[in-house]
Order: sequence, then C-alpha cells, then structure tokens
Amino acid sequence: MKQDFTSPPEARTGVRRDSGNAALVVLGIVGALYFARELFIPLAFALTLTFLLTPVVSVLEKFHLGRVLSVLTTVLVSIVLAGAIGLTIADQLIEVVNQLPLYRQNIHVKIEALRHPVSGQLGQAAESVKEVAKEIAGPAAPPSPTAQDPKQAVARPTPASPMPVQVIEPTPGEWAEARDLATPFLGPLARAGMVIIFAVFMLLKREDLRNRLLRLAGPSQLNLMTQALDDAAARVSRYILMQVLVNAGFGALFGLGLYWIGVPYPMLWGVVAAILRLVPYVGTLVAATLPLALSLAVFDGWIRPVLVLAVVISLELITANLVEPWLYSSHVGISALALLVTAVFWTVLWGPAGLILSTPLTVCVVVLGRYTRRLSFLHILLGDEPVLSAEAMVYQRLLAMDQMEARTVVDQFSKDRTLVELYDSVFIPALGLAEQDRHKGAIDAAREEFLFLSINEMIAEFSERSPAEGAAGEGESQAIEAPHLEGRVLCIPAHDRADELAAAMLAQLLEQEGYTTRAFSSSVAVLDEWIPFIGAESNEVVCISALPPYAFAPARSLCRKIRERFPKLKLKVMVCVWGFNGDPQKARMRFERTPPDYFSTSLADAVEHIRQLTDRKSGAGPQVNSPVEVGPAGAAT
Repeated sequence: MKQDFTSPPEARTGVRRDSGNAALVVLGIVGALYFARELFIPLAFALTLTFLLTPVVSVLEKFHLGRVLSVLTTVLVSIVLAGAIGLTIADQLIEVVNQLPLYRQNIHVKIEALRHPVSGQLGQAAESVKEVAKEIAGPAAPPSPTAQDPKQAVARPTPASPMPVQVIEPTPGEWAEARDLATPFLGPLARAGMVIIFAVFMLLKREDLRNRLLRLAGPSQLNLMTQALDDAAARVSRYILMQVLVNAGFGALFGLGLYWIGVPYPMLWGVVAAILRLVPYVGTLVAATLPLALSLAVFDGWIRPVLVLAVVISLELITANLVEPWLYSSHVGISALALLVTAVFWTVLWGPAGLILSTPLTVCVVVLGRYTRRLSFLHILLGDEPVLSAEAMVYQRLLAMDQMEARTVVDQFSKDRTLVELYDSVFIPALGLAEQDRHKGAIDAAREEFLFLSINEMIAEFSERSPAEGAAGEGESQAIEAPHLEGRVLCIPAHDRADELAAAMLAQLLEQEGYTTRAFSSSVAVLDEWIPFIGAESNEVVCISALPPYAFAPARSLCRKIRERFPKLKLKVMVCVWGFNGDPQKARMRFERTPPDYFSTSLADAVEHIRQLTDRKSGAGPQVNSPVEVGPAGAAT
C-alpha cells in the first residue's frame, strides 16, 4: 500500500526515461543524416525543388494537360531557364576576365601601393614597424672564417655525381584527356541528375507519398499528421517565396548601386548577387568580391571601390538585420538566433549543401517538434513563439529583483489592452504563481517583499489611467458615468497580501467607474476592524478577495461572519476567487448555509456584477467620480 503513495518519484523517473529516449532518438537521427548524407542531400534538394515547382504544376494541370505532361514541361522549362542563365553569366564572366589585361597597369599600381605605403601617416607607421622589427632581430651573425677565406678551407673529396634518371610518360590519348577534363564535373552532374529524378517522381507521386506518410503515422494520428504536413508545406513554401523576393530585391538594388558608381556590367553583378544569396551568410561575401575586385582594376584611386564596399555593407546590414528577421520569423516561425545556430549545425553535418538547405530543414524540424510530444523541446528552442507568457515573465523578473524589465513587459502588454485585461491577464496570474510558491516555501522573505511592493507600485501608477485606455480605438481617457449607489463598495482581502493587492485592483477599477470604494489592508482584515465602516441603514456591497490555492476556506469563514453579524441589513456579499477555473455554481455550494450573492472569478466579472447590482438597486443617475476611501491601515487603491 505504501507504494501507491510514492507516485511522484515514479512520475519523475518516467519523465527522465522519456527525456532519455528522446535524446537517443535525436542522436540516432543525427547519425543517420550524417552517414547517409549522400542519399539524404539529393532528397532534401529534390523536396525543396518540389515545393518550388508544385504551384506551377498545379496551374498547368488546371488547363487539362495531365499530370505527366505538366511535370515534364515544368521540369524541362526550369532546366532550360537555369542553363540559359548559367551560360549567360559564364559568358559575361569570361568577357570580364579577358578584359582584365587592359587594366594591368592600374592593378600593378594598386598592388604596389598596398605593398609599399605612400608617405604620410600610413607610410610613417609602416617605416616604424620595419625599424622595430630590425631592432628586435638584433645584429647579424658574423660570417664564418671558412666562408671569408677560401684558402683556409680544407679540401675534401667530392663524390661522383649520380647519373640523372628521367621518367618519360606516354602521351595520353584523346579519350584520356577527355576523361581527365570531365572527372571534376562528373560528381556534381551525377548529384544534379539524382535531384532532378527525385523531384520528377515526387511531383508525379506527391499524393501517394502523402498517403504513405499518413499510413505510417497510423489511423489514430491522421488529424495530427495532416496538420503537420500542411503546416510544414505552408512554412517551406512561404520561406522559398520570401527568399526569392528578398534576393531579387537585393540583386536589383545592388545592380542599381553599381550602375550609379559606374562599375562595368552592373546587371551581371546584380544577378550574381541574387543567385549567390541562396547560400546564407557566405553568398553575399562571394558576390561582393567580384565587383569590388573589378572596381579596383578599372578605376584610379580608392573612392569608387570604397563606395562599392559601402553599398554592399549597407544592403546586407539592412537585409540581414531588418528585412529577413521580420519576414522569416513572422512567416516561417523560426527565431533569428535559431537560424544562425542551425545554419552552423547543418553546415557541419552536410557541408555547403547543408548551409543552403539549413532554413527549409529547420522548418521541418520545428514542425516535427510542434506536433510530436517527445520532440517538443525542438519547437521550444527553435521556434519564434514566446516561451514564457507575460505573467510568467513578470513573475520571473520580479523574482530576480529586476523591476525595470518587469515594467517593460507590462508596458508592452498594455499597449493595446485595457486596464482590466492587464490586471486579469498579467497581475492576477503573477500573484497566483507567487502564492503557489509561497505556500510551498519556495520563495524567501526578501523576494516576496520585493514582489509585493513592486506590484503595489505599478498598481498605484495605473490609478490615473482610464479603464478603456489602451484598447484598440481608444486614444484618450473618457469619463465613465455610473449609476448612483447608496452606500459604498467595500473590498476586503480574505487572508494575506496577495488578496490585498487583488482587492486594491478591484477598488481602483470601481473608483474609475465612479463608485465610492473602500479598500482594506490584509493586516486589518478582521471582522471587528471594518464593522464600524458599515452604515446601519445603508446599502453596502462587500467584495471578498481571495487568491488560490488556499482561497475558499478564508473566504467562506469571512462570508459566514458577515452573514451572522448583519442578518437584517440589505448587505450584498460578493466573493471573488481570482483565476478559479471550475464551475461557479458548484463553487457557491462550498459556502454551505451562507452562500454569497455573487461569485466572480475575474475582475471583469466582478465589475460587471457591481453594475448589475446598481442597476437593480436604483435607477440611473450619474454620480460624480469620488476618490477611493482608504481603510484604517491605509490600504491604497
């Protein structure tokens, strides 16, 4: 029987076992990707090409060309276009290389200027470095006497010189020369052929491949697998489209900049830059080297080469730090840091091919982690979704005693939300986390005090804010008219300081709505202390504030005391158990014979209940906003 009460350690053992299994699965996958890279690299390129060409094939199929004819037409046209672009670029590059001898004198002058700096500060610095190097080297060693006086050298017999041997290789034939010339290109051509063949079959049998993946997942996972496939396809397609647009824009702007500077063949360098940017991080460097070297050869001086370098750096900084993070993170679902880390990982794993395919492969990994429980850590580490909610971030920063960053999170959250939404979505849940840790003894007194004081300060700062301020379309504070209520609204904490802060939030919201409100401190939340503030013939509303996990016991005790003490008064009692997710009707039954008139779980519900109560108690009649009255212990609202 004792083993039944030891489930938490067993549960922790199960968690460790699941984590260990997930780590083994990941290591196995990485090992398979590395050792079978000769197969997986063409498959990955073919899959990316399939995502790129599928929309074109679908358009052709709508014209009733048939699947086979549409696929073959699309692939052949793509090959012809790629070949034409490649031949055009190669032809122009050969023309540029052939014109370099015309600028031989200019190139020689630049090299000499770099080798021997001209006079001025740079030349003086170079001379100083040479002098220091000579002093460090010290005086030269004196020559040996044997080298100075050949007569003193001892004559030694010299051995006979060996007969030189010359190996004459036979002249290779035409077939051997052709083989040696074609050997470096056979490997890339074979891989390109594999990519094309894989892509053709994927385009022809894409529905069959999808169904096989669904069958592999099993009938019970059809819904989940369908969502995963659709998500991955949408993200990869969006990435390819975004990359094509970004690279085209980069190439166009780069070509225009070179045209403005006067570099020959600006259109060529723009196209080369757009194509080479398919290789992340490295492609731009290679694309900038060619026009920069040409500008050094063509132009006299250093102004125009510096302008070329400035254009490249400016475009790359804007594209890499502003455009791409915004487009890729919002449309692909990967954080900017994850893109950099995974680019290094795939490059180490697959070389240059991994660098080119890093983003599409990472998209698939993120989707796999999103829809697979054991691999969910991949989605957490690589995805762009916020890891911590706003309330968790505020609570964590206050635990670290960093009020400034906590306030930054609150300000960002409240930009387009009302004050009620801020309190209900951030402050109340943060206080709930603090209460859970406090009751478990996991938070020390200093941090607890700092947390409560910081939240109290932020609540006080929001006292001048309108309840509707921050919502969409609400630019200015507006006066809110509330019905007249005889008596007051008393906000009483049920037990501790977290209940007190929640009561202060409610009192503040009601005060901004125009109600006369009294808020009490938790240190005086005793029946005999606030009884004198209840009028003998007035209509009062008492709001009991209680925050889980231990909320019902003190709230039930306080509600019972109020009912017993004022049985004949028209006193309305509302119990507010903040963040309670259960059934409100069943929760009211837990108060036994003295149930409250209202039961609320959020500040928005509590304010709405007060409005309904005042509508029934009296007719309409606006009341001028009155300041919140403070309880005997000075509890501010």
